[in-house]
Amino acid sequence: MFMEHFKINHQGDLDYFVATNSFTHLLESFQKLPKSKGQIIHVIGAPGTGKSTNIYQAIRQLNLNIYEVKIALPSTNLDSRNVFQLMLESIREDLGINSSEKILEHLRKYDAVLFADQFHDSHLIYPDKSGFSQWTDYKGFESLGFYPICIYEYLKHREEFGNINMILQTAWRIRVKGEKRDIFTDIGPLSSLAVALMCLPFEMVKISYSEEETINIVKSHLNDADTDDILKYINKYGRKPRFICHAIKTGL
Repeated sequence: MFMEHFKINHQGDLDYFVATNSFTHLLESFQKLPKSKGQIIHVIGAPGTGKSTNIYQAIRQLNLNIYEVKIALPSTNLDSRNVFQLMLESIREDLGINSSEKILEHLRKYDAVLFADQFHDSHLIYPDKSGFSQWTDYKGFESLGFYPICIYEYLKHREEFGNINMILQTAWRIRVKGEKRDIFTDIGPLSSLAVALMCLPFEMVKISYSEEETINIVKSHLNDADTDDILKYINKYGRKPRFICHAIKTGL
């Protein structure tokens, strides 16, 4: 799909980055990581705003020592326990350790553990595999069973997790009138309530842009794009650079 050309999947793919106010806030949050432990930062933003772009650029700029969790599922037809176990196996194999019990001991050596594109959208990197986002879309409400498992394991090993920072590229998409909406950004007052509740136990950083920032980001990808065209698509899609780039390039 052409729109995926404007999606960042790894730290080396940042040629078109434009710094924004949201990026400044993200840097401020990430700067604390090397000197602290037990921090959990959720990076939220509407689809198409470039959450992963900002995350990877901040990591590179601050030269953070990050472990990025990867998971490539063999199928979307798995239950929550299978997915959790496959995640542990992937981390264990990637770190080259023999026991899942030693995972947390190894992860504490990093400035933070990252859950981003190579976890959520690994199907874009490995076309014969499924990503976590595909699995949640396929399983629907059944996929919610994954989160109690994670919470249970966190509480069970809370002392060990107290030595580990985590960065989570966070989205929770539901279908509203047949259209996918992100519960943290796309559903008005409900989104505001969801973010307020998440801010109680966690640190939240929202990626969003002014109109001028959106124009600059689109022009960094498509330097011949006309400002009036960009404004037209902002009215149609909102301030979502990836969607706008796709629309301009395809004429949709």
